[in-house]
Amino acid sequence: EVQLVESGGGLVQAGGSLRLSCATSGLTFNDYAIGWWRQVPGKKRELVSCVKNSDLSTTGRFLTSHDNARNSWILQMNRLTPDDTAVYYCAVLPDTEGYGCYSRYEYEYHYWGQGTQVTVSS
Repeated sequence: EVQLVESGGGLVQAGGSLRLSCATSGLTFNDYAIGWWRQVPGKKRELVSCVKNSDLSTTGRFLTSHDNARNSWILQMNRLTPDDTAVYYCAVLPDTEGYGCYSRYEYEYHYWGQGTQVTVSS
């Protein structure tokens, strides 16, 4: 059974940092990529970053990596602003062919965590 469990959300002041974690089970490490998404009430989910294997992905203020010791995926968010307030999700993009992060379409991500709330105060 595939499971994804996010943690690390919370309340932070603007300019601060948060480290989100996505613990996974039931997956073969080389057969998927991980996407971090976020959603604000009333808006569509937005892809924040994606990473596969032990690659390190940097998207502006956000850094995505894999913690081998904890078998978890990490989203390090820096210099946060109130616009970053959202529920953050990790999700699995199946990738047995080795294409990496080949999709930005929500429907192609097959397993989702429960989400963790991030609130940035001004």
